[in-house]
Amino acid sequence: MLKKSFVAGIALAVAAILPGAALAADKPVGITFDTFEVTVKHNGKDVVIKRDQNNAATVIDAFAKTSRPCPPFCIQPIVLAPGVETLGEGEMIDYIVKAQSDDSIMIIDSRTPDWVKRGTIPSATNLPWTLLNTAKGADPLSIGEIMTEQFGAEEFDGLWKFGKAKTLVMFCNGMWCGQSPANIKALLDFGYPAHKIKWYRGGMQNWANLGLTTVKP
Repeated sequence: MLKKSFVAGIALAVAAILPGAALAADKPVGITFDTFEVTVKHNGKDVVIKRDQNNAATVIDAFAKTSRPCPPFCIQPIVLAPGVETLGEGEMIDYIVKAQSDDSIMIIDSRTPDWVKRGTIPSATNLPWTLLNTAKGADPLSIGEIMTEQFGAEEFDGLWKFGKAKTLVMFCNGMWCGQSPANIKALLDFGYPAHKIKWYRGGMQNWANLGLTTVKP
């Protein structure tokens, strides 16, 4: 009888302890097998990019919707255009890190400000897709200023030269989003070299799904 009581007491004690122990037992969530986190600058301040360490975390509401109407929210192809490299999260983070010491690389959030205010990828510069789109009111003069002042392209007698132009790493809301594809296609129409354009297809949808750090303006 004493033995049974002792075993029952142990069982109750374990039951009482386990819930709290489970909460405290979240296992580390790294980015890759050998990278736990990286530190980058955003608006002059250090930001640590890492994944949410709560093993029970779920995707945020902004990206929980599965069935946005198509058009316009149609699934984008893996290869957006010949010569434009499609990136995964690992490659995206590599470019973010490289851009910290290499000003020939620019990380661009192509979304409109209403989306960006909910959170963006650290180190990204917001360049709404509408600013490169003549159908949305962008004029050739303002587009030309973006090309020269932000991207490092050069114009001579109406001809564009891209020898010193930056490598642009673009993203938007994800594989169903057309904002960064619109920016990329507009740049290609202007003659921007495809090999100097990189596209993070997964965008904020995949970034959020993986619990990676975001920042707000």
